[in-house]
Amino acid sequence: MNIKILSNCIRCGACTEIAAEVFDIYETSVVVNEYKIEANEDICIDAVLTCPVGAIKVEI
Repeated sequence: MNIKILSNCIRCGACTEIAAEVFDIYETSVVVNEYKIEANEDICIDAVLTCPVGAIKVEI
């Protein structure tokens, strides 16, 4: 699974609340820790579904 944060991200923090192991939020961006995705795929999907602006793209 590959996860990308799209440019329409508003840095609301929803993804970091759900999957803090995978997502880190900074002032200007959200960063995905690619090494943590495989062990946390279920919560990554939850984060995708929770994103209020659909800014998380998943490629399988």
